[in-house]
Amino acid sequence: MSLSTFKNKYIDGKLILLLAAFYTLFNFVYLGKLAYMRAFVYKEIVESWHDIIVHNLLMDWFIVMVYMTLIAISTKRLLDKNYSWIKIFLLHTLFSILIGFVIRFFFDLYGIILGRMSFADYSLKASIDRMIFVIDLNFLIYFAMIFIIYTYYYLKQVKETQKQKALLESQLTNTRMKMLSSQLQPHFLFNTLNSISVLVEMDAKKAQDTIADLSDLLREILYSGDNYKVTLKKELRMLEYYLNILMLRFSDHLTIVKKIDEKLLDHLVPSLLLQPIIENSVRHGYSYHNTHLKIVIKVFKEKNYLVLSVYNNGKALTKKQEALLDKGIGISNTRDRLKTLYGKKATFKIQNKNSGVETLIRIPFSKT
Repeated sequence: MSLSTFKNKYIDGKLILLLAAFYTLFNFVYLGKLAYMRAFVYKEIVESWHDIIVHNLLMDWFIVMVYMTLIAISTKRLLDKNYSWIKIFLLHTLFSILIGFVIRFFFDLYGIILGRMSFADYSLKASIDRMIFVIDLNFLIYFAMIFIIYTYYYLKQVKETQKQKALLESQLTNTRMKMLSSQLQPHFLFNTLNSISVLVEMDAKKAQDTIADLSDLLREILYSGDNYKVTLKKELRMLEYYLNILMLRFSDHLTIVKKIDEKLLDHLVPSLLLQPIIENSVRHGYSYHNTHLKIVIKVFKEKNYLVLSVYNNGKALTKKQEALLDKGIGISNTRDRLKTLYGKKATFKIQNKNSGVETLIRIPFSKT
């Protein structure tokens, strides 16, 4: 990981400023208390305000801020790695004790460097005693700042979740509208309705089934709710309506083969994921030299991923066609939704394979 990447991922300037503001406010409260004590309680204190502010407070402020910046970075890494809360609490308890030793060590070193104390006069026992004397205060201050860190990351995560939700709603709406637009194109409805018209006299039952499939397909697209993910079982059911109409339109020139691992039916997938891929397979698979199209849909498990594969035996794509597919609304929207839902954990690619074209999607397993 490069330095710039590490900085962007783990160092949050707003959080550091928030911690600095808190500890600065704490020091102002301490100064107010000290002023009162010097004026009305311990009047015999002779240490100058210059020494108190420059050699004590500013030095302490600098050490604490460097230490807590490192803690903020470590906390972000702990959250990213999903450590257990017990382990995280124990680590912070250790760090809350360690901060006292760090402050004391640098104060003693600072005093020796400035000549305020000789190395011969240094006493480890006295240094530990001074650290123990304020260990409870250091503990409280440390966990107050840890509370700020976790609250900041929590609120930031809530905002990111809300932003992601809004983005998903937009993407899902675009997907539905794109599907509705493509399926309501005149040639689609004309061919479907014309086929129904022919079937009315030849096969009334099949005509009724086709009308039901068209109705169910449009109903699912328009009124399926705002769920970003659905079970694989539901996704395949919605796809079935579309495939039934395709089979009617293309008759003996289209073969659909499904190889679905039924153990995976309860796992979640992005809603309306497969239909745009099938649509592209049909649109680009047929050619003058390939009038019979075979589409193979596979869903299987591969390590910790759910893999969805759509293969067609059509003509291989040229680089120009691949570029056009990437810019298409359906494919680009699918890529965007996968990225929003899974980040870098999901993969999507279209590739020429075995005298045909395969679209491959890999997503992490999910039941929630």
